Amino acid sequence: MYVIVVGCGRMGAELASRLDQQGHKVVVVDPNDAAFQNLPQDFRGRTVEGEVLNEDVLRRLGIERADGLAAVTNSDTLNAVVAHIARVVYHTPTVVVRNYDSRWRSMHETFGLQVISSTVWGAQRIEELLYQATLRTVFSAGNGEVEIYEFSVPEAWSGRALRELMPASGCLAVALTRAGRAILPSPDLRLESGDVLNLSATLEGITALRIRMGELQEAQT
Repeated sequence: MYVIVVGCGRMGAELASRLDQQGHKVVVVDPNDAAFQNLPQDFRGRTVEGEVLNEDVLRRLGIERADGLAAVTNSDTLNAVVAHIARVVYHTPTVVVRNYDSRWRSMHETFGLQVISSTVWGAQRIEELLYQATLRTVFSAGNGEVEIYEFSVPEAWSGRALRELMPASGCLAVALTRAGRAILPSPDLRLESGDVLNLSATLEGITALRIRMGELQEAQT
């Protein structure tokens, strides 16, 4: 795969290095030559100094044959414009942008771009870790808007139907493992202590579930 990384700050350098280590052809562009010092010494890809919106620079990058482009500078405007040009003008198959300031995230979404917001995702993950550790995140989709959680069914839930315990919205049971065997659980399934339940949920849904779990725990005491 031939990938262009726009921006050689800490994120760009880390991404370029990871792609390079996986054997992909990588070219990194940045207007500041000193930024390339962020790359590890064993980086085997190319570096191009210049303004990425310059047509000559785009030709030097070989954008017309790129399989993917990642715009990861700390300028949300630049990331959005570069990504839009790559997708619409040069028909780059895969384009991903970094959202630096969460206030500008809607701009990327307006362009219909694949967006990674480290600020939004990181804040949500820290928020979740500050809650009780009963529910463990095992997969995060998008920027954490929907996540898969895993937890062991407590004694307070034993004998209850799954439908009694799930919030009205924002939370969906996707798998249940009992005695080493996984099934797709039905709403009427009776839970047993020690069952391992996997849930797909939004932050609002998992918050509602935590409240429900707390209520059941208080009822047991």
